[in-house]
Amino acid sequence: MLIPHPLLGLRDSQEFTYLGDASLMQRPDASAENAEAQFCDYVFLRDNPAGVHRELWFHEQGDRSWLVVTRDTTTHEILGAELALDVKGAAK
Repeated sequence: MLIPHPLLGLRDSQEFTYLGDASLMQRPDASAENAEAQFCDYVFLRDNPAGVHRELWFHEQGDRSWLVVTRDTTTHEILGAELALDVKGAAK
C-alpha cells in the first residue's frame, strides 16, 4: 500500500506506524466539569467503521511527520493524506 506523503510523494506504508482514528487529535478539555467521563470515552470507546475513514499515521522510518490519511477500510484504497499539523491547525 502506498501513502501519498504531502512533502515526500508516494511512500510505502511499511515506513509508517498506524495509530488509529484521526479524531484522537481532538482531546477532551481536562478542565471540563465532566472531564473524567470524556477521557474515559476518549481512551476506551473507538469506532471501527467500514468505508471511508480518517486515520493517523506516523512516518517512523522517514521524516517522522504525522499524517492524517483518508482511507477506505473496505478496499484499503488511500484517498489522500495531509500533514496532521495542518489538519489540527485548521480545526482551531
